[in-house]
Amino acid sequence: MQRVVVFDIETIPDLTAGRAMLGEEADGLDDAALRTRLGARYAREGQDPATTFLKPPLHAIACLALLVADREDMEGPWRTRRLAARHLGDTSEPEILALFERTLAQRPAPMLAGFNTSGFDLPVLRYRAIATGVAMPSLHGGNGRDYGYRYGKDHIDLADRLSGFRASPMPSLTEACALLGLTAKAGMHGSEVEPAMAAGRGAEVAEYCETDVAATWLLLLRFWQATGALPPDQARASFTDFATYLEEHRAEAHLADHAEAAERLAVG
Repeated sequence: MQRVVVFDIETIPDLTAGRAMLGEEADGLDDAALRTRLGARYAREGQDPATTFLKPPLHAIACLALLVADREDMEGPWRTRRLAARHLGDTSEPEILALFERTLAQRPAPMLAGFNTSGFDLPVLRYRAIATGVAMPSLHGGNGRDYGYRYGKDHIDLADRLSGFRASPMPSLTEACALLGLTAKAGMHGSEVEPAMAAGRGAEVAEYCETDVAATWLLLLRFWQATGALPPDQARASFTDFATYLEEHRAEAHLADHAEAAERLAVG
């Protein structure tokens, strides 16, 4: 059996780490002022320091979404088994990390796949394991997979693969999914995650994160089809299975476009 885990994270600034990094410079600053002071360190000309994207060590997990799929052998289609998200509104960050580690520890050890996961998601997960003290041996190769090796088969970062490992400009997920006729990032933008979490709208962030994972799964199936790793009959069956899974198990409105795209790709 083969297994794959497609994942995505959404983050918020780790103000505790930021305060420690700034030291005396942070004395007397409330959280909003601290966020602006941190952003000022990384802001380019014309950027608002209050919303500037920080380096990966200064991010904390706000939400993690994943899709688990498997197939019995190399001749069969991929079957979607699970699509879910956890966010800070319902689950603590250490528990989110522990649950993800538990998924990676299952046998057979899964491949990992995502979009810009080499550049952002995996580094953040490694930093958060350090920050929280959560043991994540499988993430670090304890399950026999080398997720840190960007050129191997254990971890497929589609942004890397499609751009020739950044030899050409890296596409956004929205740009890549447009090739499938799918509108990614609908309903929310990454810059809205921080204020949404602050406003207690974690469930909306979880939906947004799930749409990214569903879009990445469709893109991964098409990528495998384009490279010849997934013959046409298997690809059609895999797309059909995903459409059926969404219709039967996850009929939420935010995934309707993905179900429609899967049905269309199964035919075309």
